[in-house]
Amino acid sequence: METILAATDYSKLAENAVHYAAGAARMSGYRLILLNDFSVSLHAGNTRLSAETFEELIDENKLLLESKALLLSDQYGIEVIAEATFSFIDHAIREVVERYQPKAIVMGMEEKSLEQELLGNTTTFIIKKIQTPVLAVPACARFTVPKKVIFACDVLNGVSEQVLAQIKNIAVITKAEIEVLIINETVQELKDLSAGTNALNRIDEGLEGIDYYYKNVRSDSIIKGIASEVKTSGADLLIMVPEKHGFWGSVVHRSKTRIMASGLHIPLLSIPI
Repeated sequence: METILAATDYSKLAENAVHYAAGAARMSGYRLILLNDFSVSLHAGNTRLSAETFEELIDENKLLLESKALLLSDQYGIEVIAEATFSFIDHAIREVVERYQPKAIVMGMEEKSLEQELLGNTTTFIIKKIQTPVLAVPACARFTVPKKVIFACDVLNGVSEQVLAQIKNIAVITKAEIEVLIINETVQELKDLSAGTNALNRIDEGLEGIDYYYKNVRSDSIIKGIASEVKTSGADLLIMVPEKHGFWGSVVHRSKTRIMASGLHIPLLSIPI
């Protein structure tokens, strides 16, 4: 059975993302994997807990997660599996992803801040490191079946068939309209280039059979251009493909996907190449 993975630390932000994931699972007919990676607070760790007490805390956390899974299952009418781990969150997610092969990982996304732009956070770290689509859900987002989806892409760098297939699948399930957003170049300008023509043809073939159209936005900043279109279009979901950079490039390059994820009022789906 197809699955969606939702990670929670029981915070308000994470719990909102869990309910978003549950709504998406109900819409898609998927089961939900509810993951919590248990950690001991610094204060509790300094008290030198006994092994027995530590095991009790882990067991209590597992029971809490299982009770939340049961409540979600009753509320949304879906299968929910609780996965309580004791590790580092990225290790835990890797392990659960390997076991269940989820279609997407759903996580909460903090509001934009200077610290996040420079350093990122857990969600943006997972976007960068895990080769599974990640849905970053801001605190203000509530699940509704998306009716308009923006796919912001760099046409000249190419769009893979696998990415287009995932976008098409979303459109088929939700019956959403897809806006293929191009920053600065127009479709005609792209057609004047052989590489642009080939890339557009690949997109047309990959999205054939669904409702989609191209739109161009001119902006001196790709990030500002996408953000402006998100605000004015009434979109329910933004899709982007993270760019890959070598080591030195990653040192000086701030991911557009990461920055967008931390500054949106709608969810961002990051689809890895």
